[in-house]
Amino acid sequence: MSTSLNSTYWNKRYLEQRVGWDLGVPSTPLKAYIDTLTDPSMRILIPGGGNAYEAEYLFKKGFNNVFVVDLAPEAKANFKRRCPDFPENQFWVQDFFEVNDHFDLILEQTFFCALHPSQRSAYAQKVAQLLTPTGTIAGLFFDFPLIDGPPFGGSKTEYETYFKPDFRLSVLERSYNSIPERQGKELFFIFQPKAKE
Repeated sequence: MSTSLNSTYWNKRYLEQRVGWDLGVPSTPLKAYIDTLTDPSMRILIPGGGNAYEAEYLFKKGFNNVFVVDLAPEAKANFKRRCPDFPENQFWVQDFFEVNDHFDLILEQTFFCALHPSQRSAYAQKVAQLLTPTGTIAGLFFDFPLIDGPPFGGSKTEYETYFKPDFRLSVLERSYNSIPERQGKELFFIFQPKAKE
């Protein structure tokens, strides 16, 4: 992990409320995707979940096996104030790369773009380890030139290079239902792990 983008850095951002990525509600494309899910028993991970509006939405819809991981204790505190019934042991304050479990679904929302680009290949490999053989990763990538972030941008072609080795890229396209401020700047995706040989 880039030492500058560590727990102290992210916690300070939450304490100072410098969270420009935070919509205050579930992301529209992810909310629409969540509304298509039919198995409330599935195990779901939201990496870098922050204030975790998607986790709250899922939990209130009856998805009880939702897990959130984030480096910032303040993010968990914010979430628990809003969603006090969410199980304490399902919001982990730790590094995503240290998670050791298996999930049916990983929801990606602003975490990938917050990682230093040097970690992107490791992220794709970690996701492949965490998903069950029939699992899915779905979510949003930012679609604008790579900049000095966070958030760091990127392109469809770049993302394909990280995920094609281990995933079937079922969907990777411009998001049609992004919020107005992000129209034309987000790619919605759905990937499944390739069968291990």
